[in-house]
Amino acid sequence: MKPFRTVVLLLLLLLAGVLASQWMASTDRDLGEVFVRFAGYDLHTNVPRALLSLLLVGGAAWLLWRLLTLPFRAWGRHRRKQARARLIDGLDALHAGHWQKAEKLLERAADDDEVGAIARVAAVRAAQARGDDAAVQRHLIALRERSAQAHAVTAAQIALDEGQPQDALVLLDAAGVQPLPPRGLALRTEALAGTARAGEAYGLLGALKQQQALAPAAFDAMEIRLAAQSLHEATDPNVLAERWEMLTKPLRLQADVVAAYAERAAALRWEDAATRSIEQALESRWDESLVALYGRLPVGKLDSRRASAQHWLQAHPASPALLVTLGRLARLQGQWTTSQDFLHRAVAQGAGVEAWEELGTGFDEAGDAASAQQCRANAVKALRGEPPARLSGRDIKQAIRDEAVIEERDAHGLPRLKD
Repeated sequence: MKPFRTVVLLLLLLLAGVLASQWMASTDRDLGEVFVRFAGYDLHTNVPRALLSLLLVGGAAWLLWRLLTLPFRAWGRHRRKQARARLIDGLDALHAGHWQKAEKLLERAADDDEVGAIARVAAVRAAQARGDDAAVQRHLIALRERSAQAHAVTAAQIALDEGQPQDALVLLDAAGVQPLPPRGLALRTEALAGTARAGEAYGLLGALKQQQALAPAAFDAMEIRLAAQSLHEATDPNVLAERWEMLTKPLRLQADVVAAYAERAAALRWEDAATRSIEQALESRWDESLVALYGRLPVGKLDSRRASAQHWLQAHPASPALLVTLGRLARLQGQWTTSQDFLHRAVAQGAGVEAWEELGTGFDEAGDAASAQQCRANAVKALRGEPPARLSGRDIKQAIRDEAVIEERDAHGLPRLKD
């Protein structure tokens, strides 16, 4: 249809030229004169006729050129059609798991200029699936000649999969591949995080969100992970405070982020900030892991921490982590009897390994090596999912009280202590 439209257009132009020439022949106005002498011939006409003649000659030359190049253009269209067919068949084979067939089809499709880059990327995936590293490198070299950006993104993904974030970062920071596409930004964020530069990686989250490079759930998970890692990497209290204040309020309530900040603040001897961050988070949203960390923090403030924990116990009397924390704080204050009560309640509520280990530490400090050894054995059993043995030395009233709590938990399918 396209050549037919071209011929019709030329005929219409020719008709317009004839009509124009007739109009010019019937007028007595001075339209200018053109004299041309070529190869001993003299040509004399007016300006409109000269322009029309040039137009007609040019149109005829263009039509002749189109006719002469028609076979070559038809062959080119045929090759492009074949390349697309190979690309489609190759991608279909890749999806079906026919790795070798897919690689061959995609490599042949890569000869086409328009689909060559995407065909090479898919060929790299097929070679990876076959475990042929030499073929992967060969396809990557060919891809770099075709598209530097596609090569950088593909090679960076391979480097990250192989645990080489620095190599991925070098590829993605090259001047020739800028600006990075959304997937390139996501890979660069992962590479920065992998090279202990989570603070810089966190700064890229705005661009990632704007370009919708990740699904909302994946973006939220990455935001929490990078926020926690950036706090862990802070080596100075001022840097830690700056990064903490930079976080949004919802992030400052996430358990992983709060734990990272509290642990780092405690390590930097910033005790008030460490405990306050956990207290504020727990007042807003209860989390067992934060309660357990509250008791493990290597800071002082035993009285205020225990007072806070006692306050939380009114609302969460069956919290295993809170009972362990109260037992640990009581032990650190030298109140071993009270600590035992809290820890046995924690065991009855399913605290498991941590409660038994804390009991073992307390018995060691009290000089009861046999009980300490039995507690550590129970910790190992709890880790394996086996029922722990009852401690010797518990009087009959204490045993009955423990058994009552355990019987209540048996109704929920939890294991009971054995005699």
